[in-house]
Amino acid sequence: MFARIATIGLTLLLAPAAMAQTTLKTAVDGTFAPHAMPKLSGGIEGFNVDLAEAVGKQLGKTVTVDAAQFSGLIPALQAGTYDFIVAPVTVSKERAESLLFTEGYLNTDFQFLTKKGAPPITALEELKGKVISVNKGSAYDSWARGLEEKIGWKVESFGTQTDAVQAVISGRAYANVAGNTVVQWAARSNPQIQLSYTYSTGLVWAVALRKDSGPLRSELDQAIECLKTNGTIAALHEKWFGTKPAADSAAVTPFPGYGVPDMPGYDVAAHTPTCK
Repeated sequence: MFARIATIGLTLLLAPAAMAQTTLKTAVDGTFAPHAMPKLSGGIEGFNVDLAEAVGKQLGKTVTVDAAQFSGLIPALQAGTYDFIVAPVTVSKERAESLLFTEGYLNTDFQFLTKKGAPPITALEELKGKVISVNKGSAYDSWARGLEEKIGWKVESFGTQTDAVQAVISGRAYANVAGNTVVQWAARSNPQIQLSYTYSTGLVWAVALRKDSGPLRSELDQAIECLKTNGTIAALHEKWFGTKPAADSAAVTPFPGYGVPDMPGYDVAAHTPTCK
């Protein structure tokens, strides 16, 4: 069951072409800190919650944000429950065959964390025979399972990233692998774990939509470009990750066309976004 956790609203004039749909529904994994996490006062907060609000302001629309386990987000999107998924979704060729994506708004590498005091991981091969915990349905889940036979590790999936990290703390898993921003946040927040090996992917996180949502993809893509050029995404990067984004990173670089270049569904159409 998907629980409505937060509603992000705004009241701005709508362009005539956008009048047909004034409210958009989206969702996040509410345990994927610092992208989305529970607030002590109730509701959720995080980089992607703020991103949804900023996108809504650019579009002049109300955006409602639900929180649910990541493994259920894409099926719910495809079923029509949501208009798009603002949770971090790693863009891969496999996913782009069945989904539309906006351009990337963050670069993402895969990073491991281990229990405090464990020897540093310097190569994937060192994890032979080890249990690796992952968030069920995530890119890390499919990536780790794809290497299960080659590396010789065992992959265990958990419903939330929080549970995947707890498996390392309890000794049920030797290491957890997730996005670099997520494991870095976990390591800063918990003295029982430490950062380890980073696997460079060259991949990005982007907003995911159904294949039939071309016009909305164009709107969202242009809104993201505006948030890059006006410094909003860079400001959120500093707020939630504690660092400025690199000058050539996806957080500050608008890309030509719509979507992620060299991925299925990419549209080369030139455009100039209208920013508010």
